Amino acid sequence: MNLQNKTLLITGIDEFIGLRAAELAIAQGLKVRGLQSSKNSDAAQKLGAEVIVGSITDAAVAKKACQGVDIVLHTAQITEEAGPIKQFQEVNVDGAVNIAKAAKSSGVKTFVHLSSILVYGFDYSDRITESGQLSGSNNPYCQTKIAAEAELLPLNSPPDFGLIIIRAGDVYGPGSLPWVAKPIHFMRQKLFAYPNDGQGVINHLYVDNLIDAIFLAIEKQTYGEIFNITDGEATSWKEYFMRLAAMEGLPAPMSVPKDEMKLFLKVRLQGQKLFRKKADILPESVDFMTRPYPCSIAKAQSLLDYKPKIDLETGLRHTKQWIDKTDIQKLLK
Repeated sequence: MNLQNKTLLITGIDEFIGLRAAELAIAQGLKVRGLQSSKNSDAAQKLGAEVIVGSITDAAVAKKACQGVDIVLHTAQITEEAGPIKQFQEVNVDGAVNIAKAAKSSGVKTFVHLSSILVYGFDYSDRITESGQLSGSNNPYCQTKIAAEAELLPLNSPPDFGLIIIRAGDVYGPGSLPWVAKPIHFMRQKLFAYPNDGQGVINHLYVDNLIDAIFLAIEKQTYGEIFNITDGEATSWKEYFMRLAAMEGLPAPMSVPKDEMKLFLKVRLQGQKLFRKKADILPESVDFMTRPYPCSIAKAQSLLDYKPKIDLETGLRHTKQWIDKTDIQKLLK
C-alpha cells in the first residue's frame, strides 16, 4: 500500500506514541486526524493534524472520527501498572472494539491495534514468539491487552477490513513516562532502585523504531498477523538503568531484593493513601522490572523486513535532548 495522501486516524494522538506517530506520518505525506480525550493539549494541531476531542468508548465519537479515513492506528489505552479491572476493561477492551467496529462500518481498510509484549505476562520463555503462551499474570493491564486481541482478531476480513496487531516492547524515547521520566524523577531524589540486581532483560523499543515497524506492516498489508516489535537487543535491566543514570550524570542506582522492594512500596502506598496523596509508584511496578528474557522479533524481521534503525546509545542521546528542555516533575503530576 502506498501511504501517500492516505488519511490516518490516530487514537490517543496527544500521548507519547500517538504524537510521535503523527509527526512521522505527516512527514511521510499522510493526512492525519487525531482522537484524544483531553482538551488540554494542542500539540497535534500544531503539527498540522485535525483533532477530535472525545472518548474512544463513545460510539458517536468513534463514528465521526472514522469518517473518510483509510487507516486507523489505535494507540489509546490505560497503561498503569495496576488499578480497578473495570476501568481497564472499559478503555483497553471495550474502547478498542468500539473504534474497530466504527472503522469497519465506515469503510476503513486497515486497522492497526497497538498491543504489548505484556500479553506474555511477567515470566515467559526465552525468545518467546507470537505463538507463545499468553499470561494475564493477575494484572489488569496484561489481562485486558489479551482480551482486546481476542475480541479484535475476529473482525479481520480483508480486503474490506484488514487488522494488524503490534505487540510493542518497552517503548522509550522523548516523552516516555514509565521508562524515562519516572525513573529519572526518582533517581534525582535518590529514591530509585532496581530489583534483584537488575537480572533479566528489558525489551526496550525506541519509539521511532516502533513507528517504522507499524508503517512497514501497513505498507505490506500483513492483515491478520501479530508481530512482536522490540529493538532486538538483550539489554539487562541493570545496564539500562545504569545508562539512564549516567546519561543524567546521576549516581548509579542501587539494587534491592524484589520482595523487600515490593514491601517497601506497599508501605509507602499506604502512607500516601493516608495523607490523600496521589500514588507516584505502585508495588506492581516491580513485576514490570523483573521480566526475564528477550522476546523474538524474527517474524517481523522475516515478513516485514524490519530492521531497528536506532540503537540504545543513539536513542538515549535523543532522549537526553528532550530531558534537558522538559520539566519532568510537572509532566508527572
